[in-house]
Amino acid sequence: MSTDDVVGAAGSHPVALTTSDGGRLEFACAPGRSVLEAAAEAGAALPASCRQGTCGSCHASVTDGPYELGPHSEQALPPGERERGEVLLCRTFPCGPLTAELPYEQSRILYGGIPVREGTVTAVDPVTPDTVRLELRLDDPDCQFDPGQFMELQAPGGEPKRAYSLANTGNWEGRLEFYVRLREGGHFSSYLADRARPGDRLTVHGPQGAFGLHETGLRPRWFVAGGTGLAPLLAMVRRMAEWQDPQPARLFLGVNEPKDVFGLDELAAVAAELPGFRYEVCAWKPGPGWSGPTGTPADLLAAALPELGGAAPDLYVCGPPPMVDAVLHTAALGGVPPEQVHRERFLAT
Repeated sequence: MSTDDVVGAAGSHPVALTTSDGGRLEFACAPGRSVLEAAAEAGAALPASCRQGTCGSCHASVTDGPYELGPHSEQALPPGERERGEVLLCRTFPCGPLTAELPYEQSRILYGGIPVREGTVTAVDPVTPDTVRLELRLDDPDCQFDPGQFMELQAPGGEPKRAYSLANTGNWEGRLEFYVRLREGGHFSSYLADRARPGDRLTVHGPQGAFGLHETGLRPRWFVAGGTGLAPLLAMVRRMAEWQDPQPARLFLGVNEPKDVFGLDELAAVAAELPGFRYEVCAWKPGPGWSGPTGTPADLLAAALPELGGAAPDLYVCGPPPMVDAVLHTAALGGVPPEQVHRERFLAT
């Protein structure tokens, strides 16, 4: 599509987006429309979740052109990133021709819209006092997605959609697995805590999202998770085990207290299948009887980086914003180049 093709109604501005693998998407953005909205109107659903400036899923970097940035959470887009020209596309309103770089491959753009399917709940299992393992089976058994992606789930009765990362890998059985932290007063949390039963029917929107593995040769892959941020990273190491990827892999999981630990059996299963994979779990408030490491995942990372002798790993980070920010700071101090750090912040929406 040429630039001439994207010049639309009076007052609209041409937008050109480039993906990490060189793909290019061009469209016109009408006055008062965000880049995210204009892309959807042109038939391209870009990775996004809340669409309200609070989750950070539609992150991109403007390379040229004027724009206004609407209200947003500083946890989703910290001031330092904003000053470097990084934006949230759901809150980016062009004031002239605009070009931006997307931090994902063209395959993550959904042309024709986000798939919507129905599924049946097959398991609702508490794994900690405030975390539930939820399993679904889609009516359509073709269930392909990339590790790191999420689905938006909608409970019976037309309640609001909520986004959750997948903990399993793509399959031909229609099986979806999630770890959901129950939030007091949350729509979907209340459903899971009070009413959810096997056999319930849910509406599933997706897969969506740009977070995922990058092919960078044989560099070590290290994964850093806080709480239910383990879910997408578990999907990634499970994929590595399925494909017998040769990169050395290491995972650091941090929880507040020992009672918050989950996923150990799943991680042990990956370790049994994937040579060179190991994992550690730390508790911030260990209490009596805790024999593992104490502190935060950033502490574990800081202690481990010198072991590589200067050869920085690729880092995949997911969890609450304060944990992610601490890990990013530790990675920078440890000499990990920014382009080797891939992160997703878990934000309540």
